[in-house]
Amino acid sequence: MSAIALLFHRSGDQVVAWRNTGPVSLDAFLHEVEQVAGRLPQRSFVFNLCSDRYHFLVTFCAAMLRGQTSLLPPNHAAQTLAQLHAAHPDAYGIVDRPTSLGGLEMFSYPALPSGGSSHGEIPLIAAEHIAAIAFTSGSTGQSMPHLKSWGSLTTEAGLAASRLGIEPGCHFLGTVPPQHMYGLGSTLMLPLHNGGVIHAGQPLFPADIRLALADLPAPRVLVTTPLHLRICLEQQAELPPLALIFSAAAPLSFELAQQAEHVFGAPLMEIYGSTETGTIATRRTAHGEDWNPLAGVTLTCGENGRTWVEGGHIQTRIELQDVIETTTEQHFRLAGRAADMLNIAGKRASLGELNRQLNGIPGVRDGVFFAPDEAPGKAVRLCALVVAPELSEQQITAALRHTIDPAFLPRPLYKVDALPRNATGKLPREALREFIASLATRPAS
Repeated sequence: MSAIALLFHRSGDQVVAWRNTGPVSLDAFLHEVEQVAGRLPQRSFVFNLCSDRYHFLVTFCAAMLRGQTSLLPPNHAAQTLAQLHAAHPDAYGIVDRPTSLGGLEMFSYPALPSGGSSHGEIPLIAAEHIAAIAFTSGSTGQSMPHLKSWGSLTTEAGLAASRLGIEPGCHFLGTVPPQHMYGLGSTLMLPLHNGGVIHAGQPLFPADIRLALADLPAPRVLVTTPLHLRICLEQQAELPPLALIFSAAAPLSFELAQQAEHVFGAPLMEIYGSTETGTIATRRTAHGEDWNPLAGVTLTCGENGRTWVEGGHIQTRIELQDVIETTTEQHFRLAGRAADMLNIAGKRASLGELNRQLNGIPGVRDGVFFAPDEAPGKAVRLCALVVAPELSEQQITAALRHTIDPAFLPRPLYKVDALPRNATGKLPREALREFIASLATRPAS
């Protein structure tokens, strides 16, 4: 059984993380991991619910030292945790802020004395150890579990670093939670296994993002989403110099990518992947539509628009939920999600393309089409939610008439203050369904 180091930092005084109190050295980090590991109960599974990224990191590493697996829920809603706990009844939770859930034993992240340091060797973790079970966000339905071995996580970190040009000493700030695969891979595993520095925070607002980045020395890497990028640009946030920006969790438009690169003066790399697969490919969106798979990752297109991915860090052959169009042997484009393809009145369109047209209307800050579950004998009628303070429903509908077939015009169309996005900017289907139900009594266009 092969084993892989917990992290690739080598010098005891090398910085691993950055907290509000300042830098954390390798020796101090390993000491805290050892202290927390000694306080964990003897169980198989732990819900790592820490909101502080450093607390999450220490708990994640401590759990592996104890041979435990971290459960990464798509959200912290009581109903979600109760469902996952029912499937893992011996699990317990670690939190760093008051949280309670009937039936799930919770432990607070321990208050440890400062100043300790470790003088031992960097721990080794079996490559086959299941480090985490990640659950899908439910954006297309019910959350599903996906096992992540330590070997697959570290291999992915190495492949991504090679593709993105990550070198030791980069300082990573994430606006996405570590419980999400994008957050785990890009804000923890990537710096952890490439000599980087992990910022403990998760700032959401432009002013907080600016302050957190200002705390970090250069070179700085911002790990974020299109939603956060758009807000930073709208509020004209003056961010400190960046070496690189990552974006994922939602489609990034060419226009937004170009504007972000121009304003923030850094390359913006979009990451394509999923909870099931981790990172599959990257592209510099401002320079073109084509995606380039990570080294060793191959996509195989079959009949009826089905595509499978394997190789690299992906340990089993997995069918993708997206429709793939290959452009060269090494590149491909996304043509929407297979489940998003619509057929109304004999005409076809994808929800992804409809959303792109909606969000491309000047004055629309955010928007989404929603296709309700089909009922026997009834035609599908799309609805749309739009954040556009300066436009009327009639103006939005008129703009859509110029870009989409009338069969796909939303009926109804609701103007709202904000969409029910989760912490990573996704729109889980159930959250959309409930939100639309709450609007049903409102007048609509």
